[in-house]
Amino acid sequence: MIDNIDEESSVPALVALASPVRLRILMWLLDPRAHFSEQRDGDLVDDGVCVGFITEKAGLSQPTISSHMKKLSDAGLVRGKRIGNWMFYKPVREVLASVGEGLASVARIEPSQPSNPEV
Repeated sequence: MIDNIDEESSVPALVALASPVRLRILMWLLDPRAHFSEQRDGDLVDDGVCVGFITEKAGLSQPTISSHMKKLSDAGLVRGKRIGNWMFYKPVREVLASVGEGLASVARIEPSQPSNPEV
């Protein structure tokens, strides 16, 4: 652990968010009603967003979106739930908050003063 950052959970999350596509998807999932139409199956917030809706909005192929969702899931940033034949994804806000709070805490640390070497 470096200061207040838990490297074990933060590094995979930050690597996952380094992709503009994955960052955009996560932003959509954080406020799904603003970015997606209501679904026939599952509630946008309680159950998550259907991967088909994410695929359509992103304008990418379903295998590409599935790969991005796996990386977000492996990093602990989203949780998947199967409803019927489809996967639904919702954000894991606690992990995102923990990573953000760790970075904010480190950002507030004042730099060390230069030492005065003896002349």
